[in-house]
Amino acid sequence: MSGNTIGRLFCVTTFGESHGPALGAVVDGCPPGLALVEQDIQADLELRRTGTSRHTSQRQEPDRVRILSGVFEGRTTGTAIGLLVENTDARSRDYDRIKDRFRPGHADYAYQQKYGFRDHRGGGRSSARITVATVAAGAIARKYLREKLGLEVAGWLSQAGPHRLDCVDLASARGNPFFCADPSKVPMLEEYLWQLRREGDSIGAKVSVRATRVPPGLGEPMFDRLDADIAYAMMGINAAKAVEIGDGVAVAAQRGSEHRDELTPSGFAANHSGGTLGGISSGQDLIVHVSFKPTSSIQVPGRTVDVAGQAAEIVTTGRHDPCVGLRAVPIVEAMLLIVLMDHFLRHRGQCADVVSPTPDITR
Repeated sequence: MSGNTIGRLFCVTTFGESHGPALGAVVDGCPPGLALVEQDIQADLELRRTGTSRHTSQRQEPDRVRILSGVFEGRTTGTAIGLLVENTDARSRDYDRIKDRFRPGHADYAYQQKYGFRDHRGGGRSSARITVATVAAGAIARKYLREKLGLEVAGWLSQAGPHRLDCVDLASARGNPFFCADPSKVPMLEEYLWQLRREGDSIGAKVSVRATRVPPGLGEPMFDRLDADIAYAMMGINAAKAVEIGDGVAVAAQRGSEHRDELTPSGFAANHSGGTLGGISSGQDLIVHVSFKPTSSIQVPGRTVDVAGQAAEIVTTGRHDPCVGLRAVPIVEAMLLIVLMDHFLRHRGQCADVVSPTPDITR
């Protein structure tokens, strides 16, 4: 009922708040025998960690993960894997001046109305800080799917405000603080983000992610469609406002003769559908785009109300991202990995013995 769990066979439950003592996840359903050590998970956590560049929140968290259970002598046992990451650099005092006021566009007001009170320290459960646990769980799925299927998931920043960013060199996205896959645009982004900081404002963004070597057949025709579960997972990320698969909203302007992905003996001629057909993976690359709103914690004065419903003005101070999309790439990757892992195990359980008479033209 409380909405802290995702997945059926690969089941991830997260816990913790932005300024609580720790964050964590319980990962249930990981098959036994997977070689797993903390460093396998740490590599992904480093990608989303704050304070690693001048363009993200300067909260200095080491984000060192501990495996508490489910692993023995370096291998998963098949039982629940407990993961824990301690918070060490929370500065709750930064929020004292706004604890009785609601940030416009933030979850503050909705939380107050739902629960009757709220954790004002960094937003509590509504903070993007909680995605540490999601990324840790996704790292386990990444390792299993890579070793079992050769499946790879990689994302990049495809838009920051008005600036659209092409995927010129996907490997280069890991080499700059913006996860930009077009190296020529990095200097422009640096100046753009500095200007936003100077103005005390923020901007929205779009993150794109690609999964390769996805086997055909994952997903179901109706309510457990692969694309539907991907959309559900992505909308569970803080600040996410829209999800697109393949050509996404552009399909509204396409003709059928343009959109259809024609088949040839050597593969599909295009991938407008983004790797799913009828809710089931086609074996093509899975292409997903997630749009994020600009963060509401800004230094531009704005109108609001206090807890008594009286008019007030608000300015948010502290350590915040001018563009949440800059650190969303590993989070989007993790969510896609968790969904793919769950659907692979579900497909294995129902259709492991199925042999199609039609060859897989995507391989």
